[in-house]
Amino acid sequence: MSPLFGARPATSAPLDGVDAVFADLDGVVYAGPHAIPHAVESLNRVGESLPVAYITNNASRSDEQVAAHLSSLGLSVAPREVVTSPQAAMRLLAASVAPGALVLVVGGDGIVTELERGGYRVTRSADDGPDAVMQGFHPDVGWRQLAEAAFALNAHGGPGEPGGIPWIATNMDWTIPVERGIAPGNGTLVSAVHTAAGRFPEVAGKPETPIFDEARERFGARRPLMIGDRLDTDIRGANRAGIASLVVLTGIDRAKQVLAADAASRPDFIVSDLRQLHEPYPETERRRGAVRVGGAEVRVDGRRVVVERDGDPLDLLRAACTAIWECGTAIHALEVPERLYR
Repeated sequence: MSPLFGARPATSAPLDGVDAVFADLDGVVYAGPHAIPHAVESLNRVGESLPVAYITNNASRSDEQVAAHLSSLGLSVAPREVVTSPQAAMRLLAASVAPGALVLVVGGDGIVTELERGGYRVTRSADDGPDAVMQGFHPDVGWRQLAEAAFALNAHGGPGEPGGIPWIATNMDWTIPVERGIAPGNGTLVSAVHTAAGRFPEVAGKPETPIFDEARERFGARRPLMIGDRLDTDIRGANRAGIASLVVLTGIDRAKQVLAADAASRPDFIVSDLRQLHEPYPETERRRGAVRVGGAEVRVDGRRVVVERDGDPLDLLRAACTAIWECGTAIHALEVPERLYR
């Protein structure tokens, strides 16, 4: 049962009982080139007593490049502690195509590095007759690369015809947070190829489980905690993989999205920044039809969400989430006070 529903004592911190931490990067550790406040010092503190795996759906860089970036921000990170979606994609590729096969790549160094490590050959042209297609994000991916993927996938028949070669996408993030705002992600690019090829790829990254399987196996983790900023990838993926999850409100999803989270995408913990990893997590109480967290109290009265006591803003959000999630009515049918999601 989720700690939001009172399964842990009031003095318990999110890290209690955890044997590893899996941390997303974009929106959790950094936004663009800059570290998010309190992330570096909080994660370094975690690393003093627990393994920390940095898990990223972004396939544009190798694990060495990611580790170098994180180190430049002040984190203590070795390449082995970075788990990338191309590494997870290799699990899927190996199930279909043996080492030595020729793979058409749409994407950057992150994919090429892992393919070469695995003994695969790389091409950028469908004319070479590739045995598989692997697609991941890179900011330089454009029409020509997407077209090559479509040509390769359609080489054994028209769009949607059986008998095509394997197609593996590192991830399906529709958007990515960058310094200037929110930009299209790999899912947007994959959808363009899907339109031309009439089929869907296998997916390695969050919210699918291969990337979590890779991290658990590498670190021998049995009770990890996943930290993410996206409900649709980080939190949904952790739930699918049977991993406890924590959403931090420093990236894509904020209060409004967390309040509206469906059952498959609800986190075990909600924090405003990573300092709260180390702090006691308040107990959730129910009193006369209301939900209380700390000094905040919320109830659902018919179609109205009623704030009985405001308390701390974060505790108010936690209480409102529990009240709304448990009420059995979809949030779009409720009258929700604006201050809950501002």
